Amino acid sequence: MGWVVGHSYIVYAPLLAGATTVLFEGKPVGTPNADTFFRIVEEYKVNSFFTAPTALRAIRKEDPKNSLFEKRGKSGGLKSLRALFLAGERSEPAIVTMYQELLAKHCAPQATVIDNWWSSESGSPMTGLALVPGVATQFNDHTWHPPLPVKAGSAGKPAPGFDVRVVDDEGKEIPKGNMGNIVLGIPFAPTGLTTLWNDEERFYKGYLKRFDGKWLDTGDAGMIDSDGYVHVMSRADDIINVAAHRLSTGAIEQAISSHPAITEAAVVGIPDQMKGHVPFAFIGIADPPSDLLKDLNGRLRHSIGPIASLAGFIARDGIIPKTRSGKTLRRTLKEILENAVEGNFEKEPSFPSTIEDPSVVEKAKDAVKEYFQTGEGSKMKAKL
Repeated sequence: MGWVVGHSYIVYAPLLAGATTVLFEGKPVGTPNADTFFRIVEEYKVNSFFTAPTALRAIRKEDPKNSLFEKRGKSGGLKSLRALFLAGERSEPAIVTMYQELLAKHCAPQATVIDNWWSSESGSPMTGLALVPGVATQFNDHTWHPPLPVKAGSAGKPAPGFDVRVVDDEGKEIPKGNMGNIVLGIPFAPTGLTTLWNDEERFYKGYLKRFDGKWLDTGDAGMIDSDGYVHVMSRADDIINVAAHRLSTGAIEQAISSHPAITEAAVVGIPDQMKGHVPFAFIGIADPPSDLLKDLNGRLRHSIGPIASLAGFIARDGIIPKTRSGKTLRRTLKEILENAVEGNFEKEPSFPSTIEDPSVVEKAKDAVKEYFQTGEGSKMKAKL
């Protein structure tokens, strides 16, 4: 409950709605296996399940064929489940589509996967899809209205009270379907912060100054499509400038994760003499196929374009550092790469105190050092 979603989703909202909360403390795998979440759903007849995509990736890695979910589902144990809510980080379409099919097969009628986008400052979802949209207008109307369709890769539509826009670096709105800075119109929604404790100036500098008070800067980058669905692709500082093209790490990771052997990936920029920066991937698998780079770049050319091609990748288990809430520490990985390009293999990168496992940073450093000294990176380094 140390994060805002915990406050709102575990404490305030269930109390206001008269609902029961089941709070699970522990990992989705190894306790004792990848069936733990679904066992709890069956035991407590859970209706709505809220988790982070990282947890589902861990389950997929341990049980790639979903045999545990299928076994429990076929016995009728998951019929209570109406919704699987995802938040905390970007949900790649492969995860959303996979669980949407599983829910449709084994759970309650019209059960759905709902990705939603929050921030600590917003206090409630800024985008999402309502399970029962009718109650927003008539609280005594119990008629079932079909929810809006799910778009895999999108975090839904703006929630009431949030004016979500996408603007360029000068604060001008850009056409739908184009990548830019995701901002919020003023005034902020009723659930949102109005200041920081005893620090009005810091609140203005942190959230409003960048766009001269016209927009509240969320720090996220993405786009709004022609149907009004919001796609949060990455943090604004996770945009890679490749030969004057702005590429989202989230979009590249999405294309990479479509490969059946890959359960998690993190993309960062690596310095390049010609293009300024080029994409580089950290992939969480131990034995990559021999033609993996060619395969991944083929997927990237198809989904984004040749400008998004990977310069290289490092594949090894346990080298992608994350916070305890599941967010990938791309800045740390980028710093490790930049240090390695300069030959500073032992230099310590910075990482937040909220990191889940600091030893992962050392594993990443070792993998990067090996890559540049004896692996494919020794050829790359000569060109950098």
